[in-house]
Amino acid sequence: MGKKRIIKKQGGSVNRGLRSRALARATKRKVDRGTLHVQATYNNTIVTLTDKNGNTIMASSSGSLGFKGAKKSTPFASAKVGELVAEKAIQMGMQEADVVIRGVGPGRESAMRAFAGKGVALSAIRDATPVPFNGPRQRKPRRV
Repeated sequence: MGKKRIIKKQGGSVNRGLRSRALARATKRKVDRGTLHVQATYNNTIVTLTDKNGNTIMASSSGSLGFKGAKKSTPFASAKVGELVAEKAIQMGMQEADVVIRGVGPGRESAMRAFAGKGVALSAIRDATPVPFNGPRQRKPRRV
């Protein structure tokens, strides 16, 4: 029969190894202003930090922090992503950021609130959710 393996599981929080690895890389650039892009879908939340020219500085998602399945799309997971990106932004010396939000997922606001809660001032919030003008092609009329 053999030994029984015991797996210790902590409450649905962030995988510590993935979080520390994301923060470990030394930052060479110093950026004082930037833009935070939050893409909140029904399945995941992706947060990207760019400078004023639109060059990506850092990107992270709830899936990259170790959340799996339905937990990826929760507000808690997106808040953890927002905190991680904010810590990296503070290491770079960022003091002010604009926010662009895309999508209708459940984590669209919590990622932004977590980012602001770490001490980075938000100067503007813009909703850039794509809205279709006409939508998909309609069905042909039914002949009776």
